[in-house]
Amino acid sequence: MTRDLIIERLIKKIVMIKKYKAKVSYGMLIFIFLVFFGPVSFEVLNDGIQSEFYVLLGVLIPSFVFILYMFLKTEYYIEENLLKIKCGLLFNKSIEIHKIKKISKTNSLISSPAPSFDRIEITYGEYDEIILSPKDKLTLAKDLTTIHPAIENNVTED
Repeated sequence: MTRDLIIERLIKKIVMIKKYKAKVSYGMLIFIFLVFFGPVSFEVLNDGIQSEFYVLLGVLIPSFVFILYMFLKTEYYIEENLLKIKCGLLFNKSIEIHKIKKISKTNSLISSPAPSFDRIEITYGEYDEIILSPKDKLTLAKDLTTIHPAIENNVTED
């Protein structure tokens, strides 16, 4: 390898910070909304508005707004040699890219920082895995395999 090529690769690794927005399934949000507010709506239709209704709304509305915030603020970053996962205020995780073994599509519904049903699973470390739902799965997988070519990439175009 020539000196210039080595320097170019080092600069790319040092400077690389790339952001990937999460794909949001609005169907999933509607389902959550109906689970939260459907029973309340039926109760109001059957019995009218009772005093407990306002207390219940005082709990349900902030809870749903928090879930909505988590959905809309889920992002993934490649920063140097780390894959950083941020889901709202509560979930921040960093994975060393050289520990990633495999990237593949999944239909798993396990709770994860993936606000969509269109998901990928990243296997890393000894037995660890995490499920993500980037809008552009192909680009994220390609960028990860560019940094660490030993990753088994099973994400392809549909």
